[in-house]
Amino acid sequence: MLLEGKNAIVYGGAGAVGTALATAFAREGATVHLVGRTRETLDKVAGRIRETGGRAETAVLDALDETAVDAHADTVAASAGSVDISVNVISYDDVQGTPLAEMSLGDFERPVHVATRTTFLTTRAAARHMIRQRSGVILTFGGDGGGQPIRDYSIGGFVVALGAVDVLRRQLAAELGQYGIRVVTLHTGGIVETLPEDFEGRQAIVDSIVEKTMLRRAATFAEVGNVAAFAASDLASAMTATTFNITCGSIAD
Repeated sequence: MLLEGKNAIVYGGAGAVGTALATAFAREGATVHLVGRTRETLDKVAGRIRETGGRAETAVLDALDETAVDAHADTVAASAGSVDISVNVISYDDVQGTPLAEMSLGDFERPVHVATRTTFLTTRAAARHMIRQRSGVILTFGGDGGGQPIRDYSIGGFVVALGAVDVLRRQLAAELGQYGIRVVTLHTGGIVETLPEDFEGRQAIVDSIVEKTMLRRAATFAEVGNVAAFAASDLASAMTATTFNITCGSIAD
């Protein structure tokens, strides 16, 4: 198993992406600590992981709450012995579908504020323990901050938020590398499974994602989980300050 004996904190662990990541981590031997705001959904994910032989713990907290984030990371480190992997995939509360020229300031800046605040708080909480351990992996999720703007759909402040997170990822990698801590981004070109079947304009979005890929399809949750498990493992121990391209070829590195 790639992650045997590791402890992984997954913020937003009951969401679609969080579930995929946590499931893959647990399959590879990690104990996953699922964090979110709703006990019921966290327990459902944890239950499914346990049913397949995995190990999962849950904690209800707001990943924007500095005190709660720090206390939880301290608890994991004290009870489990380490914090080895940290990944934050909470919702940024973004508004999409409205052109920037017509968007309110509040709707534009909210995802930027949420993304930078929660990423800073959760990575800082993990890094404090990883520095002591002199090892650890911090994963960020979304874009690599250097891609082309979204041309066919109004995405509001979301892409700006991803760019801000990626700049933070680069700086974290530069500062934390001396302690053996790696910081990398999981870059997808969009996961069509996240879109509800009854979402208005769903097919147009799916088509716009798929037509840009070389493989003529989008990455699946399972594929994203597989790459995340590899990225967090010692097999990727020489990789930091970079992105894992899971775009099915929509981005050519």
